[in-house]
Amino acid sequence: MNNKSIVVNVISWIFGIAFFAIGVVNTFWGNAPGFGVFVLLLSFVYFVPVNDILKKVTRFSIPRMGIAKILLGIFILWASLGVGELFDKIDLMMMSLNK
Repeated sequence: MNNKSIVVNVISWIFGIAFFAIGVVNTFWGNAPGFGVFVLLLSFVYFVPVNDILKKVTRFSIPRMGIAKILLGIFILWASLGVGELFDKIDLMMMSLNK
């Protein structure tokens, strides 16, 4: 494994964990649990082992997966921050956890 692939894997894991957390917040706080589950499932695209398993099972890979991940990340951020009011849901979560 070269340094470039290690960096790409680390970045992919960071975005996967961040989008997973966004999905959890949207699932359990606020009024859109379906959207939260959707984001939660989309976050699995960023976890490296899941990609390897899908490639083994389906024998299918998207040629430009990096570009697809970037576009998917932009969509998740736009939907969560703009439409999903993520910061309000984080405030709800913090208030409920501090009780």
